[in-house]
Amino acid sequence: MASKTQSTERKARIEQMRRAERARERRNRIITITASAAVVVALVGFGAFVLNKESEEQKAQDKAAAAPVKGEKSWDAKKLGRDHVAEEVKYPQTPPVGGNHNQAWMNCAGDVYKEPVPNVNAVHSLEHGAVWVTYNDKASDGDVKTLGELVGKTQYSLMSPVKEQAGTVMLTAWGKQVTVDSADDPRVDQFLAKYVQGAQTPEPGAACTGGIGAQ
Repeated sequence: MASKTQSTERKARIEQMRRAERARERRNRIITITASAAVVVALVGFGAFVLNKESEEQKAQDKAAAAPVKGEKSWDAKKLGRDHVAEEVKYPQTPPVGGNHNQAWMNCAGDVYKEPVPNVNAVHSLEHGAVWVTYNDKASDGDVKTLGELVGKTQYSLMSPVKEQAGTVMLTAWGKQVTVDSADDPRVDQFLAKYVQGAQTPEPGAACTGGIGAQ
């Protein structure tokens, strides 16, 4: 009789232990699920924060890109010829902002030319979305060096001297041009950011490599 009672008590203890183990397992699952949910919520929240921040930064960039560059001049792109010609072209601006041009473009993959380049080839580079940075004898050596370094790390840009131009430093895109006095003028960066492969580009995506002057 005592043996049967002991057996019953042992079974009861085993069942109690099993219930306790199942309860622990349930608690562990709840804790795991809760922790996982918290991680997911945190990740979603962080992702939303990052996306929102990126969206705000993109809006700021778009706003900056849409803002006009102070003092820039604009020409009607539809009235600028785009024919390929073999002869020299007399342009009304110095440096020119567009028009008929040679079928070969100046290499404009951040190329810095120490000597003047042919207008008819540089204009073709503008058609491809390049910004042409030019300077005359009034530009200091320091400004020329700074501009050259900037152009050298900017795809779809080129730089060359234009002795006859009126402004010390001029930046030109297709149908757009601004004059500044020095390399540290904030409009230099603004013009490059807005017009390198900008909305004014007649042939977006066209090559700036493989042209005349390629290294």
